[in-house]
Amino acid sequence: MIITNKTVLVLGGWGLVGSAICRRLMEEKPKRIILTSLKESEAKEACEQMRSEYPKAGKSFFVPWWGNIFVRNEFKDLTREEILSEPHKRAKFIDDIIDELTQDVLERSSLYQLLDKYRPDIVVDCINSATAIAYQDIFQSSRDVMISLKNNSPNLKETVERLLATQYTPQLIRHVQIFYRSMNSAKTNIYVKIGTSGTGGMGLNIPYTHSEEKPSRVLLSKSVVAGAHTLLLFLMGRTPDAPITKEIKPTGAIAWKKIAFGEIAKRGKPIDLVDCSPEKGIELKGKFQIKMNGGVAEPTGERLKSVFIDTGENGIFSRGEFEAIATPGQMEYVTPEEIAEAVVYEIKGGNTGHDIINALDNATLSPTYRAGFMFQSAIERMKQLEKEHDVDSVAFEMLGPPRLSKLLYEAHLLKLAYGTKEEQLRSHIISIGIPILMPDGKTILRGNEIKIPPYRGVNELPITPASIDDWAHNGWVDLRISNMEQWKTRLAIIMKEVAASIKGDTSSRHFRTAEYWDRFENIDEGKIVGWIFTEEEKGKRMKS
Repeated sequence: MIITNKTVLVLGGWGLVGSAICRRLMEEKPKRIILTSLKESEAKEACEQMRSEYPKAGKSFFVPWWGNIFVRNEFKDLTREEILSEPHKRAKFIDDIIDELTQDVLERSSLYQLLDKYRPDIVVDCINSATAIAYQDIFQSSRDVMISLKNNSPNLKETVERLLATQYTPQLIRHVQIFYRSMNSAKTNIYVKIGTSGTGGMGLNIPYTHSEEKPSRVLLSKSVVAGAHTLLLFLMGRTPDAPITKEIKPTGAIAWKKIAFGEIAKRGKPIDLVDCSPEKGIELKGKFQIKMNGGVAEPTGERLKSVFIDTGENGIFSRGEFEAIATPGQMEYVTPEEIAEAVVYEIKGGNTGHDIINALDNATLSPTYRAGFMFQSAIERMKQLEKEHDVDSVAFEMLGPPRLSKLLYEAHLLKLAYGTKEEQLRSHIISIGIPILMPDGKTILRGNEIKIPPYRGVNELPITPASIDDWAHNGWVDLRISNMEQWKTRLAIIMKEVAASIKGDTSSRHFRTAEYWDRFENIDEGKIVGWIFTEEEKGKRMKS
């Protein structure tokens, strides 16, 4: 299809991929581009950024639109909690996804009204739909119902209704139904979805979770929703009056937007630093409180600042986290510009080989040479900023699992060999929810909230030697002698692997050479944790 003089709707245009696609589209001279985002500020910011980059396009060329495309138009600017916390709104939301798709249901949806207003020729959907649906967490909603039933809770009705509102399949089906009928009504010619595998291209052995079991059920729900979405789009592509339907499904992390130093925010809020000195450590006995109402960790009056890499919708990562996830053999990554190139080529009728609708298995956009080539420069830039700001970018507990943060900080402690900056480092560790288990194995330093053990509706858990071992393994910095012995064993294995390589062999046979490990003159937290996930955790990706 010729893009010139056509109206293009980019859903999620504020994001990393959406922005790259808008820039690539400008080379094709479209008539106008509608950029959407969940928040008004994001949509307007995206348009202003594009106007500054393309001043000749005109003030009305880039059009902002904001709101939630998964709900009726009157709810589009409300948070999910604002909808579900009010009985009347909650009932409307449930009706919209469970009842029959009538013309009234269709026309009151925000997605229909968006498409009906602008009637785009081309729609590029960069919204991570699988995450938006799956991360509502049907498992937690189910547990809430079971607890309410067990306790004869007076809030049972609301709890059950929240579970109904969290069901993945009805929401996904209704979304695709409305999308199909809305594009049909607007006479949209082509629809391209930027999908996801749910695991960044990795398998059931993916080591990244957020306090859940491995593999995470919530994360696998994302893959389930993403797969179901692909099959529904496959059906839409076989429908005669539907637009030409394509899906590009990256199978790697997507990066990056910028590299900088500054405040680290989680869910839009800065992380206030707290500290717990050794003399205020809590003895592990009786019941363990997952959440505490103050009295242990004291605010330092400062906020967590560090070097970070901004990966757009996937959040910000520390240098250690980014190095661990992007190192060869782990998730690796693909750049947004490569995705944009594939999208525009498919719109124009080209065959990239990456349209998942035509080839469900072989068309994934894998980690790339370009990304691998640029990987080291990103790491070096982050290291340079670390030195410049006298800070160590180790872990923010954004990527998950808590075990990753725990391992990164343990490796970092070995690197420092108990050098300077002990108080600042301790504060950073416990402020992101990672407790520190002292060498006696009976005392921890912690903030008021922790990641392990995860909160499952019960705030107090029995403390046993087995539970301490389990929690320490999954998400506590473990200073016990037994854990230090394990680290010595790991390092010995790595050195043995290098020594086992044939001396003088300069072929491509060996990847982790002495040069890779900086000739053992330094400990690189991300590389060594990547090795642990690949070798110990058996988390290596099978396909590139």
